[in-house]
Amino acid sequence: MPEKKTLEEILAQPKSVEELGIPQNLLIDILLRLLYTEGYVDFRRMSQVMRVPHALEQLLDWLRKEHLVEVSQASETYGPLNYIYKLSGPGEDRARESMERCQYVGPVPVPVRSYSEAIDLQTSGSRSVKPEQVKEALSDLVLPDDFHRKIGPAVNSAASLFLYGPPGNGKTTISMHISQLISGTEPIWIPYAVTAGGQIIQIYDRLFHQEIEREKGTIDGRWGLFKRPSVVVGGEMKIESLDLRFDPLANFYEAPLQLKANGGVFLIDDFGRQQASPIDLLNRWIMPLENGVDFLRLRTGQTIVIPFRALIIFCTNLDPYNLADEAFFRRIQMKVGIFTPSEADYKRIFHRVCQQTGVFFDESSYEHLVDKWYRKTNRQFQAVHPRDILTIVQALCNYENSEIHLTQELIDQACEMYFVKK
Repeated sequence: MPEKKTLEEILAQPKSVEELGIPQNLLIDILLRLLYTEGYVDFRRMSQVMRVPHALEQLLDWLRKEHLVEVSQASETYGPLNYIYKLSGPGEDRARESMERCQYVGPVPVPVRSYSEAIDLQTSGSRSVKPEQVKEALSDLVLPDDFHRKIGPAVNSAASLFLYGPPGNGKTTISMHISQLISGTEPIWIPYAVTAGGQIIQIYDRLFHQEIEREKGTIDGRWGLFKRPSVVVGGEMKIESLDLRFDPLANFYEAPLQLKANGGVFLIDDFGRQQASPIDLLNRWIMPLENGVDFLRLRTGQTIVIPFRALIIFCTNLDPYNLADEAFFRRIQMKVGIFTPSEADYKRIFHRVCQQTGVFFDESSYEHLVDKWYRKTNRQFQAVHPRDILTIVQALCNYENSEIHLTQELIDQACEMYFVKK
């Protein structure tokens, strides 16, 4: 078995086609498809798209000798790096054949083994997030004083986290704050695409991957430096989203959600309300949670093994034991209940939202709200209520073109519009 490489060795800029670690035909096909779709392409453009400048020089020499590519325009002043290339007749024929097999045009993929090794190296061990950082990340929320002790260990160990409790008390908000905290830790190197079994799997997704500026130099251009990804899904998620998605028109694969989240956070909000049953989803997660690896199957039948190194957060308003059994919850190391705030905490939340929205806190109006709309109706406090009620108060004031303020009358109007009558 070959020795494992260091991260620096994996990310080292390849100087030749051989050092790319992929079949030469795969590289040739990407270049031919680029020339086929864009027509006349200079070296700078090829390098910008494929991100392997040193290997390109060698490849273009070979393609010219094979009469697949021609120099359309040369520059004696600036040399080969400014040549403009086009396909020859035989080159067009081969490019059309390549387009029928696959239409991927983009950064040259890295071998899936290199990806797995790099993710392992960048996610091994615990994070070094300190209690002060966790408390700062949650500082704009009204939570129990020691709440950070329930969240911090999960963040540092990259273990799974299950947040449960009645709706409207901040589970999603807390999860998003955790995601932002992890996103702000040490960035991660991720390839734009990987190859396995002769197939291309695109990992980069502009929705989830925020690239960080870096100096050009000795790093393999097929890898980008990104903030730790944060993938958030809700009730729209299907179980198919957790498997490789093959595009039958473009003939290449898109990475599943958990692969895009590797090294960061995968948040499943409203767990139990997805289009797949909770049991099916939980069964899909048992092996990755247990072993830290995931198994993905290509259409050819080949199975590839990928590291599963995301902090997965389940959020639910439903009774946890209506979703899964004790065996599954043993695999989720940390469970945190987020329950209704006390009356004292509710007042703190209301006061803080007033400060954030610029609404003057009026004590008599607040007492009227609590007495009429909570005590007398036996309504439970929810952490989300102050924000929503004050938003309606602002809308009422704006509608009447009056200064935004708080009165008992406005509180009643807002609550009548907000709460559903029984």
